[in-house]
Amino acid sequence: MTEEPLFELGATCPGCNEPWLRGTNLPGRYRCVNCLRRFELLSGCPNCGAHSTIARMSSTHDVKCHNCGDSMLQPI
Repeated sequence: MTEEPLFELGATCPGCNEPWLRGTNLPGRYRCVNCLRRFELLSGCPNCGAHSTIARMSSTHDVKCHNCGDSMLQPI
């Protein structure tokens, strides 16, 4: 039986799979405070090629593709 966490720490880093992904001062850029890797939010999914709108990219927590569920983040 798994327990639900009481609170969410943040988005999950695609590099280390820990919940420490944070937005930086540049739009669409993220940094993991655990592994210190940097990522950029893409407008097109690297897995399935589906494109997203600019309005969707302004959300800081929505980094998954709505079509296939893969991450829209690319390492920088």
